Parts: sequence; C-alpha cells; structure tokens
Amino acid sequence: MKKTITTINAPAPIGPYNQAVLANGTLYVSGQIGMNPKTMELVEGNIEEETRQVMENLKAVLNAANMDFEHVVKSSIFLSNMDDFTQVNEIYGTYFEAETAPARETVAVKTLPKNVRVEISMIAQLE
Repeated sequence: MKKTITTINAPAPIGPYNQAVLANGTLYVSGQIGMNPKTMELVEGNIEEETRQVMENLKAVLNAANMDFEHVVKSSIFLSNMDDFTQVNEIYGTYFEAETAPARETVAVKTLPKNVRVEISMIAQLE
C-alpha cells in the first residue's frame, strides 16, 4: 500500500508526479530543484544558493512524512555541469553527519528541468 506525501513547504510538482510516495516504510522523494515553494520561481544566484534551496525543499518533504535527513539511505545528485561538484558537495554535506550519511551517486546530465544546475532525489527509511 502506498501513500502520497505532499506539503506546501516544497514546490508543487510541475508534472504528473507527487513530491514523495511512502510505501512499506520507505519514502521515495521526487527530485527537487532550486525552486522557491512560495513563489514557484527558481532562486536566483550561484550554485550554492540553488543547492541550499534544493536541500531545504527536500527537508520540507521529509518533514511532511515525519522524517529528517537521518532517515535518508540513498541520494541521487544530478548536475548539468560536473564543475559544480565541489560547491554542491559542500552544501549537501552540511545536512548530514559523516558517519550516518546515505549512499549516493552524482552524475552529470545534459540538461535538467527548467535548465537548473542541480536536482537531487532521495530514498528514506522509517526505523
């Protein structure tokens, strides 16, 4: 049985998907981009500001499912330019403790929705 998770504290989906789906204690969080949930506009600024907004959006979705970053077991980071890896990694790392950080991959892709520079999705597990 699955349950959809939604919150006004993260951007509304821009397509036929949900912010997250909870199934058998596992939360599958859709990819988040640097969109301000109040204005539904992309944040302006550098890659660090964009990444911070992505992580805050993910945090809001996790919180809507009564979870936090400690529950995350897997992350996927998509970058439009691998030259941004260091900056994204630095911001991303502030949301996790090194000892309990999730498994992760980071890949470069040709383009992302709305031509953003970073998109991150996550899988979290209830204890």
